[in-house]
Amino acid sequence: MADITFEQAMSRLEQIVAALEGGRCTLDDSLKLFEEGTRLTAFCSKQLKEAEQKIIKLTAVEAGDAGEGLSDRQGEDMGEELSE
Repeated sequence: MADITFEQAMSRLEQIVAALEGGRCTLDDSLKLFEEGTRLTAFCSKQLKEAEQKIIKLTAVEAGDAGEGLSDRQGEDMGEELSE
């Protein structure tokens, strides 16, 4: 499924939802659409997770943290670190 974009997958998911909500599919067609929708949902979730991880890394680098994140360390005031 690597040959489609996130946007194409979302568009197809919208088509699948519309078809299923329309109630005009046979049971067999509905199951096939549901299976395709499940695969597309997994693909989109993976793409979003990867994008989220990239954003976390980029913002950590910009904050001068090089990937450690701004986690709350016991007893430390994180306000100063965040304002730098």
